[in-house]
Amino acid sequence: MRNDSERLLDIVDAIERIKKYANRGKEAFKSDELIQTWMIHNLLILGEAVAKISDEFRDSHPEVPWPKIIGMRNILVHGYFDIDVDIVWAVIENDLPELEKHLKNIT
Repeated sequence: MRNDSERLLDIVDAIERIKKYANRGKEAFKSDELIQTWMIHNLLILGEAVAKISDEFRDSHPEVPWPKIIGMRNILVHGYFDIDVDIVWAVIENDLPELEKHLKNIT
């Protein structure tokens, strides 16, 4: 079983993989199904890793919006055909850099 430190590294790795293609911009994201799928897949990995982090660890870092991240994962998994790519892009562009900052302060 993976521990919290390993799960944090999973999250950081997923962010790095997303950033690799996010650098191509919003239009590339919106027009390329493979890029969308890649980014959404890595958001799922990120959300799943967050969901598996211990409650004690999450409670000790309330500055990170853990419930929102898990909620996003649930929407992507269970509402797959209703995914709004503009919202996904907004998360990638606005929320991931902030999450990355928090994680660098934690690890």
